[in-house]
Amino acid sequence: MSKKSKKYDFGAIEKKWQEKWKKEKIYEPDLEKAERPFYNLMMFPYPSAEGLHVGNMYAFTGSDIYGRFKRMKGYNVFEPIGLDGFGIHSENYALKIGTHPIKQSEISEKRFYKQLEITGNSFAWNERVETYKPEYYKWTQWIFIQMWKQGLAHRKKQKVNWCPSCKTVLADEQVEGGKCERCGTIVIQKELEQWFFKITKYAEKLLKNLDKIDWSEKVKIAQRNWIGKSEGALLKFQITNDKLQKGNLEIEVFTTRPDTLFGATYLVLSPEHEWLKQEISNSKSEILNKPEIQEYINKAKAKKDEERIENKEKTGVKLEGISAVNPANKKEIPIFIADYVLSGYGTGAIMAVPAHDERDFEFAKKFKLGIVPVIIPSLYSTDTNEENAYLKITHSDIIERLEKYIEKHGPILNEGYCIQSGEFDRKKSEEAKEKITKYAGGRMHTQYRLRDWLVSRQRYWGAPIPMIYCDECAEAGRGEHKDMPGWYAVPEKNLPVELPMVKDFRPKGKDESPLASVKEFYETKCPNCGGSARRETDVSDTFLDSAWYYIAYLMKAREWKVGIEDSSFVKQMKKWLPVDMYIGGAEHSVLHLLYSRFVTMTLKDGGFIDFEEPFKLFRAHGLLIKDGAKISKSKGNIVNPDDYVKNFGADTFRMYLMFLAPFEQGGDFRDQGILGIERFLKRIYFYFLDYKEIGTKPEEEIVRLLHQTIKKVTEDIEALKYNTAISQLMVLLNGLESVSDKNVLGYKLGKENHKAIIKLLSPFAPHLAEELWEMMEYTDSIYEGGWPEYDKKIIQENVVQFVVQVNGKHRATITFPKGTEQSHVENEVKKNNSVERALEKKKIKKIIFIKDKLINFVI
Repeated sequence: MSKKSKKYDFGAIEKKWQEKWKKEKIYEPDLEKAERPFYNLMMFPYPSAEGLHVGNMYAFTGSDIYGRFKRMKGYNVFEPIGLDGFGIHSENYALKIGTHPIKQSEISEKRFYKQLEITGNSFAWNERVETYKPEYYKWTQWIFIQMWKQGLAHRKKQKVNWCPSCKTVLADEQVEGGKCERCGTIVIQKELEQWFFKITKYAEKLLKNLDKIDWSEKVKIAQRNWIGKSEGALLKFQITNDKLQKGNLEIEVFTTRPDTLFGATYLVLSPEHEWLKQEISNSKSEILNKPEIQEYINKAKAKKDEERIENKEKTGVKLEGISAVNPANKKEIPIFIADYVLSGYGTGAIMAVPAHDERDFEFAKKFKLGIVPVIIPSLYSTDTNEENAYLKITHSDIIERLEKYIEKHGPILNEGYCIQSGEFDRKKSEEAKEKITKYAGGRMHTQYRLRDWLVSRQRYWGAPIPMIYCDECAEAGRGEHKDMPGWYAVPEKNLPVELPMVKDFRPKGKDESPLASVKEFYETKCPNCGGSARRETDVSDTFLDSAWYYIAYLMKAREWKVGIEDSSFVKQMKKWLPVDMYIGGAEHSVLHLLYSRFVTMTLKDGGFIDFEEPFKLFRAHGLLIKDGAKISKSKGNIVNPDDYVKNFGADTFRMYLMFLAPFEQGGDFRDQGILGIERFLKRIYFYFLDYKEIGTKPEEEIVRLLHQTIKKVTEDIEALKYNTAISQLMVLLNGLESVSDKNVLGYKLGKENHKAIIKLLSPFAPHLAEELWEMMEYTDSIYEGGWPEYDKKIIQENVVQFVVQVNGKHRATITFPKGTEQSHVENEVKKNNSVERALEKKKIKKIIFIKDKLINFVI
């Protein structure tokens, strides 16, 4: 059939194969009998009002290409999909349009799945899950209960992040630059009683395992920074006053530089420090300026942490009437309250060493406090033997030089040798840390920046927290945990605690969920005494829903007839878990990805699974940019893929997105380039449409190009460098067309080689590949045909690169067939412009020739 009588009807082709794939379930592996299981997972989307956007399709296509590649390599690939439908974004949209979230979830789900179907991804549709379905969140609640049983879930009163717009609390990880990561509203601080998970107990394991797992480095760096391990010392400063001299009161500080203790010239408390709160309310306190301090505390509450840390204009108030004693030199030093110290860091109190800390230095300069250098850095050494050089310097000389340097340039931050530090003088500061700590009666200590995971949400659209509170048991001191009397987990046999249909689901902004006004929901019986009790009315953070969904897909495959704790499910989990390849966004580094690791570790410690890291391999895809900003709902620059698929086809749009830039880098979405991809696929289609065989031997050059393409496409897919793989396919097509143009009777490459070409195309343009495969009269699916292999001997070209020099200076690099004689090389390289100019009117004294490598003209 000629090109004129048939067009490339991508719409008909794609519809045909999508229906065939779904009917024949070719992407549904036998989870029980699979011999080479490969779990290929992508971060599932949350069904927002806008539906699937181009950023989703970019991520899903990149993941699908890898999955299709592994399937053709002989693996039983499981590539499920679902929807992360609970949460603020979906609820806010429902509020905006006046539709109930339950009803809106049905609408969004239908639309999302319809959009996902046309992308051409090899989804295992039978196992799709939705987090807002009771059969799903039953197990979200079950995981909460396991946390409770392991002592990892607790309720406490604490200052938390509150979004005035979303009317709910946020975890630290959900605050970006002092703003809500969902809506961009400035976050304020509120003191509320909330549920937390003790992720801090796993801080060291979460940190250490980063050295073992094969994840994108930028994600590992983000997690290391967020966990924020600091090694230092805890030191106690006694509080004194005129009457008590040395009292029993002590303030403990954490410092990473105990070697500078002798240089601590004042103490600073955070405005939220617990001891300070007690002293302000204590009528017998020796602090003389309480009103002034209380006023400062009130002002500090209005400031965000970032503002407090970064503000160069230091503020503070001295605590009049009391002072502290430096435990190293026994000198009395003043105590200040200052907002540049945060309650969340260490103990909420610091020893200030202005000679060796920038913020302390700025504060000391403003309040005219002592600046005592106690470290001489390496920059003052003049001897090649640093220690000998230090011993030659007198104390008076070096102190004067250090003081002048600090006055002019600011604090000295690096380590060196101790000075003005009593018996520790002339000791290396690093070695003195532990010794000075012990001398001062302190202890070495490791702490982390990571804070417990705040999981309570004062919203409607989420999984109810499965806890019950009984007043009677609380008064009697009874409870499942001694430190939390009155609290009980919902019996597991009563799960799920279903989210009721509540007409007025609007958040109240009154520190509690709308469920708190639903009597039929919160009234219940105590699991212990049988008396009247109250259900918890907060719902859980939606990141708990997504922390375990990789397990949920396998449970759905068993029609939810097994649970995580079910022994019959263990064999299946061992076969398929942990996930082999996971692809998603780096923006979830300290949210979903960190939480998933934590939940997996707790399930391992609970004896339910035999692995502690959920994903063997994680790769972070890049972000698409449009109009100078990340494509996102919050930026208002969403691109709907539907129109592109309708006008150009899913195959064309898939390849265009992957051609933009390296997958892990992301790129700038400008749709002008899509026409080039469209032309490329049309050329491929018509090339095979007119395909016919002739018996002549294939040209060596085109066979070599094919095998080079097989090698490059294979390696590029493994490395997620899809853009260069596509480029190589274009090079191959150019070569094929140049050969076919010379042969009117047909193509000389042969049927087996043409099969390989279609296979190379198939991960990127799956519908077209299946159509071409069928046109070649193959009845099975192309994905059962295996991946092509290249021949190393064939790809070794019979040419070499000759380096051409004149007087040893490089002038050109010229290709010659292997074994070319010197005389021929000489004659040819002299025709090169650069070489010709260098040799012009010069006498050649000597020619150095190294066969197949170099020629050098000595003039």
